[in-house]
Amino acid sequence: MSLTHFDQKGDAHMVDVSDKPVTSRIAVAEGHITMAQATFATISEGRAKKGDVLSVARLAGIMGAKKTAELIPLCHPLPITKVAVELTLDPDLPGIRVAGTVKTTGQTGVEMEALTAVATACLTVYDMAKAVDKAMEIGGIRVVLKDGGKSGRYEAAP
Repeated sequence: MSLTHFDQKGDAHMVDVSDKPVTSRIAVAEGHITMAQATFATISEGRAKKGDVLSVARLAGIMGAKKTAELIPLCHPLPITKVAVELTLDPDLPGIRVAGTVKTTGQTGVEMEALTAVATACLTVYDMAKAVDKAMEIGGIRVVLKDGGKSGRYEAAP
């Protein structure tokens, strides 16, 4: 198996997808941000000074997915048909679990857009709560589902 973003000489290039069929595609990514218990309480009780952390992070994740081709040099700009970002308070972390779902009908997948949605949402939580907790940690960002296109369906192990 070879890396598709390098040509025969080893130079980076954008993959030519013009011969690929247009198909329905979906990708789901997940991640989390852990924090101090006091920070978790502040966010879950809606006491953050910058406002509603979960709502702002959800919107940031959606915006991040839409900007993926501007951030990742070799990503294709895609006509995204759906972006959903779910943020779930998890007292066991303590922190927030984030899931991003992205859909398109196109010639290449939306894994990068789903990953960017999750990363952007997590970074936004950090930004909104960093004044009280600089030790928050973002982790576990990965693709958990990809479907559509020639390579078919991928589901990550639980």
